[in-house]
Amino acid sequence: MPKRIHLFFVVTFLIGTGLAAHGESGRGDWLIDEVGQRAAVETTGREDEIALTNGLIRRTFRLAPGGATVAFDNLMTGESILRGVKPEARITVDGQIIDVGGLSGQPNYAFLTPEWLDELSALPGALQYAGYETGPIEERFAWKQVRHHAPDAVWPPKGVHLRMDYAPAEGDAAPLKVSVHYNLYDGIPLLSKWITVTNAGEKPVRLDAFTSEILACVERGSDVDNRTGVLPHPNLHVETDYAFAGMSALDSSEHSVHWVADPQYETQLNYERLTPCLLEVRPNIGPSVDIAPGETFESFRAFELVHDTEERERKGLAQRRMYRIIAPWVTENPLMMHVRYSSRRDVELALDQCAEARFEMAILTFGSGFDIENRESRYLEQMTRYAEYAHERGVEFGGYSLLASRSIDAENDVVMGPGESPTFGNSPCIGSPWGEGYFEQLYHFFDTTGFNLLEHDGSYPGDTCRSTTHRGHRGYEDSQWTQWTTIRNFYQWCRGEGLYLNVPDYYFLAGSSKTGMGYRETNWSLPRAQQVIHTRQNIYDGTWTKTPSMGWMFVPLTEYHGGGEAATIEPLDEHLDHYEHMLFSNLALGVQACYRGPRLYDTDRTKAMVQRWVAWYKKHRDILESDLVHGRRADGRDLDWMLHVNPTLEEKGMLIVFNPLEEAVQREIPVDVYYTGLDDSVSVTGAEGETNAVAISRDYEAAIPVNVPAQGFAWYVLQ
Repeated sequence: MPKRIHLFFVVTFLIGTGLAAHGESGRGDWLIDEVGQRAAVETTGREDEIALTNGLIRRTFRLAPGGATVAFDNLMTGESILRGVKPEARITVDGQIIDVGGLSGQPNYAFLTPEWLDELSALPGALQYAGYETGPIEERFAWKQVRHHAPDAVWPPKGVHLRMDYAPAEGDAAPLKVSVHYNLYDGIPLLSKWITVTNAGEKPVRLDAFTSEILACVERGSDVDNRTGVLPHPNLHVETDYAFAGMSALDSSEHSVHWVADPQYETQLNYERLTPCLLEVRPNIGPSVDIAPGETFESFRAFELVHDTEERERKGLAQRRMYRIIAPWVTENPLMMHVRYSSRRDVELALDQCAEARFEMAILTFGSGFDIENRESRYLEQMTRYAEYAHERGVEFGGYSLLASRSIDAENDVVMGPGESPTFGNSPCIGSPWGEGYFEQLYHFFDTTGFNLLEHDGSYPGDTCRSTTHRGHRGYEDSQWTQWTTIRNFYQWCRGEGLYLNVPDYYFLAGSSKTGMGYRETNWSLPRAQQVIHTRQNIYDGTWTKTPSMGWMFVPLTEYHGGGEAATIEPLDEHLDHYEHMLFSNLALGVQACYRGPRLYDTDRTKAMVQRWVAWYKKHRDILESDLVHGRRADGRDLDWMLHVNPTLEEKGMLIVFNPLEEAVQREIPVDVYYTGLDDSVSVTGAEGETNAVAISRDYEAAIPVNVPAQGFAWYVLQ
């Protein structure tokens, strides 16, 4: 069955059965319609149960005995996510493992029936449920909104917060209180979870380890054999803000999200009982932090997104919606020039051109001579003048700094054990004297100069450190947690100050706005014609799980990593056609690139071209920065295209088409317009103003006529 027909029948089923809460439009799809039901904590008809629900998912808790999750339901499909009861969390304090909540006595972990629940007992030795409170979701940290973002961006997100408290059973003298926190968000099948640990005793305690989520999920498949070594985990997307060393959520979350075998699941079909259907959210190392009497420790946060399909595009759209809700600063997407040289003359020329071209931000790029670690007052005064010059012209200004991927000296570098090496080959320890001074300087620099942006390269990649002399950590066990805490706190401070963060690692949930869309640097020394194809391939591949604004691309106006004249756009006017293709390939797909060079234009003709496409981009900015539906990937053999979609806008879609061929192409393209929210017909308007009414088939496909010049491009607005 074709993909779109399959989706149609799924949506029809949901509307018919009433499983998906929906608004007035009647399609019943939370990715298109506003969900009528808001997140809430409800009673279930039993005095010993409450449920956290938003009409899309529901998590049910049995309050006595013990306190535990006893159901987790996907209301969109009618399926149960949970197959067994586990503790709500687990902590290790001063070497002692302590469960938080949970029930004991389930006879079979393949499924969980309501009849069994009344027979279960409190988990021996576990902290017991002591009460709960609810309220609105509070912001994780401050976000100062100072630049263009999506019109529906909201902070803090809308939804409900549930705090469930656990304390020692009567007669147990353990001086600890653990609170398990949930945020359930409006209009999306997403919840977040974290724990806080309070020392209610009179002596310090050491939190050696914690597991903030233990979820016995229904397995995704039942493979008897495991000859490939890879078994699929349940169809949940889970990530945390304890993420580093990667440009994807999957890579970055391996430090905290673990799908493992469940030793209690004795009836599973896998012969070796290795089905990865037990979710554990925990740091690999530590945190090994001391909690003083009366103080409270807070864990990182896990975000659990429940999917209603196996289809790649829909799962990606759900993940992109999640980022827009829990990290809305990713919608900030300023047009940015990377200024190649840091002399006054070069900076002022670049800023003048940014203002003329209506670029919104300029950065003193890597290799420009900019040094954020320079503490001399004369240098700081010079940088302040640069920022003032930029701001007078309506341009934000910032600079580049490299953290990891370099060596300081033996005293300040991370100390590794036998057979270990830093992620990037070399790295200073953030907890070393150098690391402490480095972050003090970053705070001071931004407080002093008025800079608006930091591009933080080689961000903290999760390296541990075995030094016992660094002031920022005691030793190996707490070194990862304390270093991450330092950089997280700095990024969150930046976000509260309105500073833009461009970080080539997955620090979105800690405050970063952008990482690499996904590229190999040496590809930008290839011949220009190949660079154009790579640009569109990188964007196509990078936007399955990222919004267009979350990934930066690259346009080397001057030579970069070699390649000579064949790879270089300068002189810009001599390669105007290629420059225009690079501008349009990025802007038309809603993606900002690093335009790296000494200038944005060299002639009036070049200036007019840049201004024209920047003006076009800003006119259609809302739809261009909306999510992309993937059409045909660029390969240099035929038309390639992608479709922007946003059912909340007047411009509900924009089709972007490229023609790499030597001859013009005029034909109809079958486009899936389901996520535009349009039903019977679509009005399609091209660049020349001509409008066609195109019927939408029952499976939401529209045959859109396009006319694309040889080695050119075209765009069509859908209303």
